[in-house]
Amino acid sequence: MGLLSGLLGLASDLDVGALARELDPVLLPDETIEVAFQILRDQMVFTDRRIILVDKQGMTGRKRAYHSIPFRAITMFSVETAGSFDTDAELRIWVSGQPQPFLQNLSRGTNLAGIQKALALGVLGRG
Repeated sequence: MGLLSGLLGLASDLDVGALARELDPVLLPDETIEVAFQILRDQMVFTDRRIILVDKQGMTGRKRAYHSIPFRAITMFSVETAGSFDTDAELRIWVSGQPQPFLQNLSRGTNLAGIQKALALGVLGRG
């Protein structure tokens, strides 16, 4: 059991074993997936070293964009919850050397608390 999943007791929204096989080409040999969340069709994967955002594109979702953000490069993050009239929540991640934050829209049913805790531990809990 890894640092994030062990300390937080977070249940992944996705099967980590199946996801590890799917992401095998982009994972380092000794990198492990800790927790992963489904965001509509997209995926937010927390490893022991980074966040991998998988953006599934097109009608079939076969075309994918992978965004990799090392925890050490994250300078700040924010989570904005959905309101009464605003149906989407937003995650912003500021990365060192980038003028604008990375923006990820999150649907109302997304596990915001789990994502925020995993991000906080990844960024702040690496002593």
